[in-house]
Amino acid sequence: MVSTVKRLLIGRPLKSTELGEQKLNKTKALAILSSDALSSVAYGPEQILLVLMTVSAVAFWYSIPIAVGVLFLLLALILSYRQIIFAYPHGGGAYVVSRENLGVNPGLVAGGSLLVDYILTVAVSVSAGTDAITSAFPALHSYNVIIACILVVFLTILNLRGVTESASFLAYPVYLFVLALFVLIGVGLYHILTGHVSPELHAPVGSPVTGITLFLLLRAFASGCSALTGVEAISNAIPNFKDPAPNNAAKTLAAMGILLAILFSGIVYLAYYYGITPKAEETVVSQIASETFGRNFMYFFIQGTTAMILILAANTGYSAFPLLAFNLAKDKYLARMFTIRGDRLGYSNGIIFLGAASIILIIAFRGHTEQLIPLYAVGVFIPFTLSQTGMLVKWIREKPNGWVVKLTINFVGAIISFLVMMTFFITKFGQVWSVLIFLPILVVIFHRVKKHYEAVGNQLRITTCEPVKPIEGNVIIVPVAGITHVVENSLNYAKSLNADQIIAVYVSFERKDEKTFEEKWKKFQPDIRLVTLHSYYRSIIQPLSKFIDTVEHKADESNYRVTVLIPQFIPKKRWHYILHNQSSLLIRAILLYRKDVVVTTVPYHLKE
Repeated sequence: MVSTVKRLLIGRPLKSTELGEQKLNKTKALAILSSDALSSVAYGPEQILLVLMTVSAVAFWYSIPIAVGVLFLLLALILSYRQIIFAYPHGGGAYVVSRENLGVNPGLVAGGSLLVDYILTVAVSVSAGTDAITSAFPALHSYNVIIACILVVFLTILNLRGVTESASFLAYPVYLFVLALFVLIGVGLYHILTGHVSPELHAPVGSPVTGITLFLLLRAFASGCSALTGVEAISNAIPNFKDPAPNNAAKTLAAMGILLAILFSGIVYLAYYYGITPKAEETVVSQIASETFGRNFMYFFIQGTTAMILILAANTGYSAFPLLAFNLAKDKYLARMFTIRGDRLGYSNGIIFLGAASIILIIAFRGHTEQLIPLYAVGVFIPFTLSQTGMLVKWIREKPNGWVVKLTINFVGAIISFLVMMTFFITKFGQVWSVLIFLPILVVIFHRVKKHYEAVGNQLRITTCEPVKPIEGNVIIVPVAGITHVVENSLNYAKSLNADQIIAVYVSFERKDEKTFEEKWKKFQPDIRLVTLHSYYRSIIQPLSKFIDTVEHKADESNYRVTVLIPQFIPKKRWHYILHNQSSLLIRAILLYRKDVVVTTVPYHLKE
């Protein structure tokens, strides 16, 4: 049943030889790796206006120069990450760049930041997409969290089906969104040029604004930079591209930068010219579409595609998180389960972990996107800064041909990224202070995981391991609860092992039961020694453990090994388990942590 449902949801398993077929061409890669960056057009401009409206609507004209600053930073990041793609063609992005050029801890800070950021990507994108849906259908507002969680489950299942299949599905909504916004911006600009939009709706550029401060402008700029999240995803996912992977990745990065610049600047300008004011119940893009087309088919088409890309922007996280987790796990900083490919050749454990963590985050924040965006944005500018700084060190150390130009590009990217990061910390400290706590904790966890794997390796390595004591003999202890086929089956197995001694142990709760059982045992298995133990507190575990301790102590003196052989019957149907005491499972769970005791389960399968 479980296998059938699994096949239905994620499809048939793929052979390892089919891995090449799972690589992406530029068209599909642009859809799934740029969806996060492109979707930020739907909330990046709104974040700028939310800060400016704290002064007055007259201050909205500042969104124009702020947008120019964001576009300049976008150009610097695109050029910088293009260099990272060619310098590190095997992927890994900020984590690999920072680790190799700045050291282990900066690399772990970058990697940890991105891991958390990709979880936030899913939570923010799906929450924002849900907001777009409920803007068009206000009656659904009270179901925001439920809708968001369902969408995360859908995306998780979609990505478990494989990179190619998810990309094929996601390409259409992403390109429909791009088309919808191009139409919206084109028609909006046409209305402006033809005088259909009153110039009195907005304050002219340069209008004096009372109460405006540099601090507030920096806050607005930092908020607008949330539109740049996801720019680094392509450099992390180079292995997902078809050959030549670096060239295809670089072209995809350039295409993403051009589209993002056009859409972002278009929405900012229309929002300014229309005099749009952010509302709690309706997004800025929804208001622009309503002003441009009215509540007709085009409005709902734009809202529908916006909702889809905001939701599917989470797929950038699903594409990049498993690869980043793989790189960290390969270096022994994360659990090895993240290095294992699933049935569909994707890193399914990373996909499932990301989906579960995102749902927890959505529930914890009740789907309020605006509470997550500052944390989301600062989380990506930390690795932005570290990766650009790492590239500076690389060019200075290696001095390849044209290194001065490359150094200049990364220097500009590093300086601007650092300034934006510090702006976030200064202007939004109340919302991002938790970064200063969880990042050091993450780094400590990474080191603890690495230390564990190194310790395990040293203990398992034959050349460095302590000499194993020779085993001179074996004593088998068989806990018995009665005279049954289950016990008989276990004793027959014990006899086949040619042990030096077999001891059956019976724990009684009543004294009168001991003598009765001993008499039955002499007729049942006269050649097997029986030890009866009385339990005053009706516990099987305590007296059995004490007896094993005694036998183990004596056996250790003679280099004998103690084996506890546990009889267990297996019901025909799984639900039958709840009808029986699981004493055997409890005994096994406790004895597994005994250092010098071997625990073996002998199953007896019931037929009915």
